[in-house]
Amino acid sequence: MADADSTPRKPTGLLRSGAVVSSMTMLSRVLGLVRDVVFANFIGASANADAFFVAFKIPNFLRRLFAEGAFAQAFVPVLADYKNEGPAAAVRALIDRVAGVLGGSLLLVTSLAVLAAPLVTMVFAPGFTGDEAKFALTSDMIRITFPYLLLISLTGFCGAILNSYGRFAVPAFTPVLLNLSLITAAVVVAPTFEEPVMALAWGVLFAGVIQLLFQLPALYRLERIPRPMWDTKHPGVRRIMTLMVPALFGVSVSQINLLLDTVLASFLPDGSISWLYYSDRLTELPLGVFGVAIATVILPSLSAQRAEAQGARFQVTLDWAIRMVLMIGLPAAVALLVLAEPILITLFQYGALTPDDVTMAALSLRAYSLGVVAFMLVKVLAPGYYARQDMKTPVAIGIRAMVANMVLNLLFVLPLMYFWNVGHVGLALATSCSAWLNAGLLYRGLRREQVLVSQPGGRNALWRLLLATAVMAVVLFWAAPGVEQWLSWGLVQRCVQIALLIGLGLGVYVVLHAALGTRMADFRTPRLPDSSPTEGASGP
Repeated sequence: MADADSTPRKPTGLLRSGAVVSSMTMLSRVLGLVRDVVFANFIGASANADAFFVAFKIPNFLRRLFAEGAFAQAFVPVLADYKNEGPAAAVRALIDRVAGVLGGSLLLVTSLAVLAAPLVTMVFAPGFTGDEAKFALTSDMIRITFPYLLLISLTGFCGAILNSYGRFAVPAFTPVLLNLSLITAAVVVAPTFEEPVMALAWGVLFAGVIQLLFQLPALYRLERIPRPMWDTKHPGVRRIMTLMVPALFGVSVSQINLLLDTVLASFLPDGSISWLYYSDRLTELPLGVFGVAIATVILPSLSAQRAEAQGARFQVTLDWAIRMVLMIGLPAAVALLVLAEPILITLFQYGALTPDDVTMAALSLRAYSLGVVAFMLVKVLAPGYYARQDMKTPVAIGIRAMVANMVLNLLFVLPLMYFWNVGHVGLALATSCSAWLNAGLLYRGLRREQVLVSQPGGRNALWRLLLATAVMAVVLFWAAPGVEQWLSWGLVQRCVQIALLIGLGLGVYVVLHAALGTRMADFRTPRLPDSSPTEGASGP
């Protein structure tokens, strides 16, 4: 078999690559919604549901850090340098040693966490200590779910390699396996357990195994199967470690804030963690399908452009990513804000989830929706720093955003809890505000360093976006039936009505954009003056 580095591969356009990742991620997110519908029917917003969501949130947190966040941001630029500057043997040596150090470190952390599961529960859900049964159940499930951290981190490592070689489909499809595993665990396996919710914890662990195995055939075809070696003195490993330590914090501030929300929510009434989970899952749809997809495909491109000193292309790529986030994220956020109750009722209000649970989840969904665009912007602005191996600036910004989130939690949660008994809404609102602070400071820093430069037509595109989104919001608000009507309908009628509303909103948004002058060419990366026809068509 020819070496993977010796056979040139035609570059894939950013828009085309983004479409591949988005379509695969859309499949995963749709199945994720199916999974959450099953959860809502199966465990609702009960004390047991809160216990599982805490045990599930910890590996999910690491999934975002390693599979979509800090590890990829540190590893991909270093791998790009090795690919551009060194022979294939040096690339393989780097991969082997990163696999050994990453896997060995996480194996130690996982072993300690499994042995000290009650301590982990006290750290992430200290409010559970007042309920002995809830605390014990959470600890038991953490012992099962925590090894998923090791498995999904190695899966993220394999996915980063594949992304660096332009193989985006396999890593993007991998999360589908988690959703299928959990759906099977809830529907098929749970009835055989004395404590049915424990089946979900085992489903998480099983998913980690199959997700890692799923990556290996694609790596084998690239001749990049890792052969783990522990070598912390390897220069590439040391560079990645230097870049990754601050990146763990800097790129994941929003996720750290969500974990802090969980800690504080453990002190709130039963159901608060579940309400936040269901509302957060809906905001994850546009973030995961489009924000993460765009960030995934631009990082290798930005890293290569930095390595090849293509400053103008770097600017164009980053500006294109921001435009795409705004074009998709703003209408998605507004739709979640206007249609919070209809969406929650259609998806989740069956079985164990009550109408009161929907009301509470809708309040936090609206609070989270205010930050959707900011969450997405952070995903695409951070690579502007990490591709240039600048870790200090995002860390400094992340610290400010995190401190702001803590202060806002106290400012929002206490009065909302005291006067209206909706403290969980304050947690969601504080998270959205801190996300905007994070995104704004990242944007300002890139502008100040002339890394991000607005491209022609940006102001006109913004006005078209704002007008189309505003009209869409008015139409959706006017067309949506009342909450009582939604509650009276069955599953089929709810699905039909929500599909009609979404189709109406999408149609209004697209038609208005077209009428105002937006064209498909606006979605492509702008052609640089010195670019060839091929480059202009496919992007940098």
